Amino acid sequence: MQERLEEIRTQALESAESASSEEDLENIRVRVLGRKGELTMVLKAIGKLSAEERPKIGQLANKLKKEIETSINARKEALKDVHVRTFIPGLDPTLPGRQRRLGRLHPITQVMDEICSVFERMGFTVAQGPEVELDFYNFEALNIPPDHPARDMQDTFYIDDKVLLRTHTSPIQIRAMERHRPPMRVIAPGKVYRCDSDITHTPMFHQVEGLMVDRDVSFAGLKGVLTAFVQQIFDPDTLVRFRPSFFPFTEPSAEIDIQCVICRGKGCRICSQTGWLEVLGAGMVHPAVFRHVGYDTEEFSGFAFGLGVERIAMLRFGIDDIRLFYDNDLCFLHQF
Repeated sequence: MQERLEEIRTQALESAESASSEEDLENIRVRVLGRKGELTMVLKAIGKLSAEERPKIGQLANKLKKEIETSINARKEALKDVHVRTFIPGLDPTLPGRQRRLGRLHPITQVMDEICSVFERMGFTVAQGPEVELDFYNFEALNIPPDHPARDMQDTFYIDDKVLLRTHTSPIQIRAMERHRPPMRVIAPGKVYRCDSDITHTPMFHQVEGLMVDRDVSFAGLKGVLTAFVQQIFDPDTLVRFRPSFFPFTEPSAEIDIQCVICRGKGCRICSQTGWLEVLGAGMVHPAVFRHVGYDTEEFSGFAFGLGVERIAMLRFGIDDIRLFYDNDLCFLHQF
């Protein structure tokens, strides 16, 4: 019986080693280990052996069964590797795998987070509001009545006569003033929408607007806050200038320019040879806005400001086409 087991072992292991397909291996398994297989028949015949031989032969047979199963499985795995190398040109499964690239924050998100962080260190809190807004909050409460020419500048996406996609994040400031009494320092980051699209404009873009209301708030305080912001975002040596301007919801109003971060004021294509770049709009809150939210204009004063996040990002990263941020070009985005 031992000789028969050794004969089965030799034939089965040699056949498994030389098998060229999984079908061959399955045939070997059936021939040796199947219900009528060679080793199975030996196991069935053990009962006819003497009491002294049965344990020994049984132990050898069971050990041989496991050895043959292991050999068949090992050859099956080897054939899989051969199959991969044969039928996938250029693939070497022995090489280490490529690592997956980890996701990163979008450059616009990075810049927005940095802007908010600067103002939060100055004591401002972040406020949120709906992107689908009422005409009242987007225009009327900001001193822009239905016949005001400033509405023409907004290129608004209207849903109906009273509902629209917000054109700026200033409505968040109105909602914040309705909920809270002064003193107040809030910033309102978020998406805004206007019918405009070219290398410097997109139909959807991001703004961060800010509001400070308290007793004795002055234009000098506004200049100090915005100058500190610009010098933290760009460079401590960045020059800042304030130019008179007009916004319906602030009076007096100003536009804030910075020395061109590309040419350092010498004049280049980015700054149209002026040496300056516009980055912010700001001013003292108009009394009509305070009256809409029930603030006493004799007791409180405030300033407001707004900036385009894409504009800041383009200057920070030296990008000359705003549409690159939204083309989903991974080669572009991986740089950040």
